[in-house]
Amino acid sequence: MENKNNYSFVEMGTLCNVKEKESFGIPGKYFLKDELGLTSCEISFGAIPAGQAVPFLHAHKENEEIYIFLQGSGIFYVDGQNLSVKEGSMIKVSPEGKRGLKAEEDLLYICVQAKENSLKQAVPGDGLILEEKLPW
Repeated sequence: MENKNNYSFVEMGTLCNVKEKESFGIPGKYFLKDELGLTSCEISFGAIPAGQAVPFLHAHKENEEIYIFLQGSGIFYVDGQNLSVKEGSMIKVSPEGKRGLKAEEDLLYICVQAKENSLKQAVPGDGLILEEKLPW
């Protein structure tokens, strides 16, 4: 995706629409890398119906994942541990962490993937307060 603007904009609709999406053959998954032309990370939304689970255990080669749970509850399996998750739970998993997820109640979450140890600066070091005034 070539973008001559300093931004990309996509309208997904309400979060409940995630359950009707499918990416890479995974129902209830919506990846944003291609949609927004992301170059620093991958962000995805996930929806798992109550009683269902991600059908595979997985790890990564280079990317850590951050899971942010928005709705529902479930069990997050990582390296032999079962962690109870619910709205407001957040988990960071290193690339080699073996992970899986099962919903107890309809589960909605965001997953952010980025190369482990790649963050070089963050707020406040990277932010710039500009003199230009906003139009409102």
